[in-house]
Amino acid sequence: MHVTIDGFGGNPAQLANEPLVRELLDRYPGEIGMTKISEPHVFEYHGDKPDDWGVSGFVLIAESHIAIHTFPEHRQVWVDIFSCKGFDALPAIDRIVDAFALESTRINTLERGLEYPHDVQASVPLNRSERREVTPVA
Repeated sequence: MHVTIDGFGGNPAQLANEPLVRELLDRYPGEIGMTKISEPHVFEYHGDKPDDWGVSGFVLIAESHIAIHTFPEHRQVWVDIFSCKGFDALPAIDRIVDAFALESTRINTLERGLEYPHDVQASVPLNRSERREVTPVA
């Protein structure tokens, strides 16, 4: 599952807060049922224009990754949650809304990995048929 959150009308102080982003990325995976496998990497970025700056960070999870990019002067944040494991998107979205005091969001969800069942027993027939397709007949 791949969820993107485009957040608008956020609190500039919270969007500019590098420790807040780091703490969020540190705790967030566990809060949404994911497995953190790295420490968060968080950086403050300053672009060519004075208002083109923000805090960007990511954390690797066993299921894939979570990334956050803030734009305090524009009161915006972009969040990317990519997981090969399904998860309940609503609490994950609510956590981001609360963390940055967002007024509105645009959410996109893309189901990923649908062709392969995540239940072991359900995957056995598919696994066997795939083996037959790639195993030469003697």
